[in-house]
Amino acid sequence: MWNSATVMMIVEGTFATIYMTLLSTLMAYVIGLPVGVALVVTGREGLKPNAAVNRVLDVIVNITRSIPFLILLILVIPLTRAIVGKSYGPSATVVPLTLAAAPFVARLVESSLLEVDRGVVEAAKSMGAGIPTIVTKVMLLEARSSLLSNLAIALGTILGYSAMAGAVGGGGLGDIAIRYGYNRYEFDIMIVTVILLVVLVQIMQAICMRLARKLDRRITL
Repeated sequence: MWNSATVMMIVEGTFATIYMTLLSTLMAYVIGLPVGVALVVTGREGLKPNAAVNRVLDVIVNITRSIPFLILLILVIPLTRAIVGKSYGPSATVVPLTLAAAPFVARLVESSLLEVDRGVVEAAKSMGAGIPTIVTKVMLLEARSSLLSNLAIALGTILGYSAMAGAVGGGGLGDIAIRYGYNRYEFDIMIVTVILLVVLVQIMQAICMRLARKLDRRITL
């Protein structure tokens, strides 16, 4: 049962899982970071309150976060085919992973920015700083430790999503666990994939938390 082909399959599945997780996280932050910033800026006590825009963004984020990942995975198959050319495999899974993770990331970013001391923001405003400057050079910089801590949460969540995608041919360790560990009753393979998934989560979280501790220095104006 355990031969070179099996070992190579596990190795390839591990790299596929890392690929899906990291690329999906990157794309989720490309979408979710500006949305999270917009939610804070347009909030009731934000830099430029706008109830209408804030409400629309809030509803969109809430609705997309409410859709279970496996259902979303099936719903966006036409979009996945249009972008990637197929609806299965690691690259195809990145599309639904990104769409599922982006609203989650937006909430994490919003939470981190809301932790920023308002005194620091007010000091920047009194010095004549504009909204883009305050957001990029004060709020995001001040919240960098919290953002990295939340990045660890996002990575763990997205990696879990990638494992679920294995139920519909998404590739990676989740696909191996289902095809071999569950369907073929090869429970030793399932145990190995579970251990690898746990190890990957722990490594990613350890790296993020280490960086967060190093960067945990507040801005003084």
